[in-house]
Amino acid sequence: MDLSFYNSLTRRVEPLRPLVPGTVRMYTCGPTVYNYAHIGNFRAYMFEDLLRRTLEYAGLAVTHVMNLTDVDDKTIRGSRAAGVPLRDYTATYKKAFFEDLDTLGIERATVYPAATDHVPEMIALIGKLFEKGYAYQAPDKSVYFSVAKDPDYGKLAHLDRSGMRASVRISNDEYAKDDVGDFALWKAWDEADGDVKWDSPWGPGRPGWHIECSAMSAKYLGETFDIHTGGIDNLFPHHENEIAQAECATGKPFVKLWMHCAHLRVDGEKMSKSAGNFYTLRDLLAKGYTGREIRYVLLGGHYRQPLNFAFDALAASRTALSRIDEFTVRMEALAATAGGPVGSPDGQAPSWPDKHLESFASALADDLNSPLAFAAVFALVNEGNRLAQAGSLDAAGAAAALAALAKMDAVLGVLARPAAAIPAEVQALLDERAAVRRAKNWAESDRLRDAIAALGWTVKDTKDGPRLSKS
Repeated sequence: MDLSFYNSLTRRVEPLRPLVPGTVRMYTCGPTVYNYAHIGNFRAYMFEDLLRRTLEYAGLAVTHVMNLTDVDDKTIRGSRAAGVPLRDYTATYKKAFFEDLDTLGIERATVYPAATDHVPEMIALIGKLFEKGYAYQAPDKSVYFSVAKDPDYGKLAHLDRSGMRASVRISNDEYAKDDVGDFALWKAWDEADGDVKWDSPWGPGRPGWHIECSAMSAKYLGETFDIHTGGIDNLFPHHENEIAQAECATGKPFVKLWMHCAHLRVDGEKMSKSAGNFYTLRDLLAKGYTGREIRYVLLGGHYRQPLNFAFDALAASRTALSRIDEFTVRMEALAATAGGPVGSPDGQAPSWPDKHLESFASALADDLNSPLAFAAVFALVNEGNRLAQAGSLDAAGAAAALAALAKMDAVLGVLARPAAAIPAEVQALLDERAAVRRAKNWAESDRLRDAIAALGWTVKDTKDGPRLSKS
């Protein structure tokens, strides 16, 4: 399985060539833990989950690092407004973040380094930049990176160096995209920081936002690694500044492949609280949607294309997943039977699901084309249903279809039918109904079906037997 991905640095699709054959080292920009993450954030984390699963599906061993930004302007403001220590304040949102990952079925990274646990590494990196002449301390006692001294600055964003403004210092962690200037490596302490400060050779203060990722990625992945990902909004200035810091300090290439996902919009508009279309994952769960349905929508669009998130799409995801679940139940019932038509005259496993698996793998290998990957899933479902309807699908064929679906789900993480615990009362009614149907007592069968429905469960009678699902 040869993988090719779009490289934001070169602006072309390139074959993946790991620095160490068989192994991929990957860094992803994680959350700033000052509030609950919103669905725009999770669009990026979902893309990164799909990427990691695809790499593993291709047989590669992945070391995946995702940082937790727990010290910056936002976290400090939030902790001071709440009147609690920074570590206690961010702990609440770290816990919430991991709960949300579990709700969405996002696999855990190998390590989640927190910025506050790696300040010594950041100070050491700033020291290297001083030694090589790229850092300076300003009159305000903060330490800045001199953009003018880095001839390669702007290569990721493809900036026109001739139009850059000179002698502009950016002290905020985040700044307007058209502000190109020297950025803070170390922010001198002031009263707004309260008790958040560390000692350093340049006086008390804290690290700038950008230095965090450069220092932590080097610690866990080395000075040069394979893939760095994030949302397109991080490309400049954050990722540009990461490159400048890392490469000027080490003299080595920082990252081979840069991958960015596009923005998420809600009902065609930019998500914002003022527009009333700002949603956290918890907001959507409170409206009755499931993590599985939300995951389906977030995976549905190609990662490099803007994704329009709408409630109609969530409703459609419920329908699509129900169709997959019905197919799974049908295949499980067939796979459990003996006899019937023979699907393969030579006794080998039926091969018809393989062509859909090949289409699925080809779609993912071509820059994570998730819409085509889902098309392969439904092609499998359609063919399996057609064969079953025609009476030409045996137990082995159904089992092969289920095995193919499971392989697809190892990447998509959304196809497996969630197990629903059937209450004893419902099971007793279902068993009683099966008995009266064998006795052809249809009136009693209907009464029992209605009694089951009143308890929140639906019975659907098929030629393969009754199917029970949560209403």
